[in-house]
Amino acid sequence: MTVEQALRALGGVSPTSRVMARGYSQYDIRKAYNRGGLIRPRRGWIAFRSSDPQLLFAAGHGVTLSCVTQAKRIGLWVLEEDRTHVAAPRGRKVDLEDAKIHRRRPLTPRPVGLLEDGIDNVLDCVAYCQPHDEALAVWDSALQKGLTDLQKLEALPLGPKARRLVSEATPFSDSGLETFVRSRMSWLGLPIRFQIWLHGHRVDILIGDRLVIQLDGRDHVGAQ
Repeated sequence: MTVEQALRALGGVSPTSRVMARGYSQYDIRKAYNRGGLIRPRRGWIAFRSSDPQLLFAAGHGVTLSCVTQAKRIGLWVLEEDRTHVAAPRGRKVDLEDAKIHRRRPLTPRPVGLLEDGIDNVLDCVAYCQPHDEALAVWDSALQKGLTDLQKLEALPLGPKARRLVSEATPFSDSGLETFVRSRMSWLGLPIRFQIWLHGHRVDILIGDRLVIQLDGRDHVGAQ
């Protein structure tokens, strides 16, 4: 196996120490670098030139992709990502004018060199960064995709905003639009049920006993 193959197995962006842990020397890494195709995002790191730009960004600045940026990367429903959101330890100087830097204490430890935050920390950052309904949509999406569950979330040392989201989140919303409807119509005091079958057809939302709402998002726009 070559250095390039080892680096690819490590995701294409890695500390050189992890490559060396696979049996390669600094000399081997330097030879691979001289062959072209590799770059050094930061001292102590190596990556393919063609690697994921966001991972290169995180490695180059010593930060971890988090909040809505990482939520979007793992396929969660995100209404808007205005800029890159990253996490950095308290006390570490990070100069990023175009990024949102989160310095919350992580719920689960971040190993040194971690480029992508874990789901617990992502959801916690979202809870304290985004408006309530938008944050709830991300949390619902994580539950719907099975990336976490309510029992696990309830056991975490959450703050007030995140604790409120746990009390409202559900795995039954197919999209953030359904989350918005549930959240914003809760004042009705009526049962609001999602993705249920009526007369052989699945409907998006049933409010009370009779009112059916179908939500058409970005997949149902245009000439029709």
